Formats: sequence, structure tokens, C-alpha cells
Amino acid sequence: MATQDTAPHDGTLRVLSTSDLAGIDISLADVVDTVEGAYRTLHAGLSDNPRKLTVKPQDGHSVSYAMLGRDGTRNVVAIKTSYKHGLDKGRDEQHYYTALTLYDDVTGLPVAMMDCSRIGSLRTPAVSALLARECAAPGARSALVIGTGTQGRLALPFLLTTLPDLDRLMLFGTHAEGIAAVRAQLSTYFPGRDVEVVTDLRAAAADADVIVATAGAHTPAAVESTWLKPGALSILVGHGLAPSTLHQADRVIATSEAQMNVTGTDMADSEGKLPAVDTEFPPVIAGLTAGRHSGKERIFAYNSGLVVTDIALGHRFAQLALAQGLGTEVPLWQ
Repeated sequence: MATQDTAPHDGTLRVLSTSDLAGIDISLADVVDTVEGAYRTLHAGLSDNPRKLTVKPQDGHSVSYAMLGRDGTRNVVAIKTSYKHGLDKGRDEQHYYTALTLYDDVTGLPVAMMDCSRIGSLRTPAVSALLARECAAPGARSALVIGTGTQGRLALPFLLTTLPDLDRLMLFGTHAEGIAAVRAQLSTYFPGRDVEVVTDLRAAAADADVIVATAGAHTPAAVESTWLKPGALSILVGHGLAPSTLHQADRVIATSEAQMNVTGTDMADSEGKLPAVDTEFPPVIAGLTAGRHSGKERIFAYNSGLVVTDIALGHRFAQLALAQGLGTEVPLWQ
């Protein structure tokens, strides 16, 4: 699908702000379908998703990423930048900025530049939900989310979108406002459902069929491999899992092994090494590789995010924004 319907033809750039994107209504199922389609296109060889570039000062107080990609279905080229400052400080003192710029590869014109925070807050839990759908043990009924930040708040609604039979929902968090936000989001998308806030992390992990670790770097949570039940699926988004869950897993899956080797160094062993993955996720989504081989396998999945999923979801938002007349056109190159 070409993007002439979203690209301005006078050389201006449509800028979509945080508030513009906040007003766009999109269903969780729409997000999941869009992200899944991006994975299928990538596996088919129609998209390009090069390894991300990373810049980090020696003292580790900030980190920056740049990600270039091309969506071959939408004929869109894009670059995403991400900058986080204050990693040595508490959550309230940190600054985070991320932006996505889209170009129409048919017309050669810019489509839009947008704040990418909402796109990331939707894309990442959607990927975790897809990982859970493909890799959770048959009959999975319990899920544990670790962390109540941006990624933790939509983790359960997305999990229920792909695994509707989950009947025990658990949450481990240390911030009261974050716990309240998780409950509010769950109630918004699934009225009548509630989450059980747990304090005994080991006991909760031992009962969980699916664990999604989204916590920040300062979390006290560190689930060990020996705590996990047979068949458990552990998905790492941020922090909350000890390296043993990776190194002692029966099967390791990554959205991208190259990106795991860049951003997953905190999970390295005593020699600074990460194990090889058994499969990347795109061929699993395409149905060419099994998510799991038995109900007893303990599976570790690394969700680092791929820029092609940001491109697909960003383009979807650009379409919806244009239909609603949202955004500001800036004559950047005039």
C-alpha cells in the first residue's frame, strides 16, 4: 500500500504532537494486527530493519538510539530516534524523548514527523502479547507483570487480547501511582477484570504461566530460573528477570538476536557472553518455526522492538490523524 493518501504534496512536513496522537482512538486488536503484519512483511523479505545504533557516555547517565527502516508493504522509509537522560536518577528526574519521521518511498515526499512515545507504549506490549500467543504453554491461565511504568500499564490488556482465557492476573510493582494506573488501564479495556498485586515475587513467579518483565533498572525484582514452573514463558522488555532465566532456558527466542546483543548486555554471564537464540520471532509469526516444542519447555523471549513495527504503527496513526485533520504542517524545507 503506497502512502499518497497521507503524504503532503507541497514539500511541507506534517508534525503530530503528543496531544494530537493522544486524541486518536485505536483498538488493541488493531494495534496487534498492525504489528503482526509488520513482522510478516519483514520475514517475507519485503522490509529492511538494520541493527540500531547506540551512543552512551562512560558514566551511563544517558543513552541514545537511532533506528532506520523500510516497510515494503506500505512503501515507507523512516527513522526513529530515542534519547533518555537521567538513568542514574529516579523515574521522576529522568527525561525521555523519541520521534519518528516517515517518508513516502513512492512519491519521495515526507509523510509526517511524530512523537513516538504513544506508538512505543502500544507497540511493545503488543509484541509481548504476540510472543505470549505463540510461545505460551497450551492452556496458559496465569500471568505476572513486573513493573508499572509505561510498558507495564498496557501489558495486561494486550495479553488478554491475545490470550483471553487468562484468569489470574498478577502485578508486582513498587510505585503506588503506577499500580493505580495499571488498574485503571485494565478497567478501561476490560471492565470487571482486576489485577492481584503481589508482594511475594517468588511465589507469584512459581504460579505464572507467562511473566512479562517491564520494570526500570532500579527495580528490586530479579526472578530466578529456579522459581519458574515447567512450561513457563518469561518475556523480557525492561528489567525484572535474573540472567539465569535466559541462560538456563530450554528455548530462547528474540525479536532480533542482533539487537539483543546490543541492548541485552545486562543479561550476560560472568564471562560477558549471551547465549545464541534458538529462533528469532519473525519466522515464528510466519508459522515456519515453532514457538515451543513441548508444554514443559521453559522459554525465554527477548522483546527489544523492531523499527519496522514502529513504522507500521506510525503510518497507521498518520492515516488516522489525517482523516481527523490533526497535526501542523511545517514548511521545513522551504
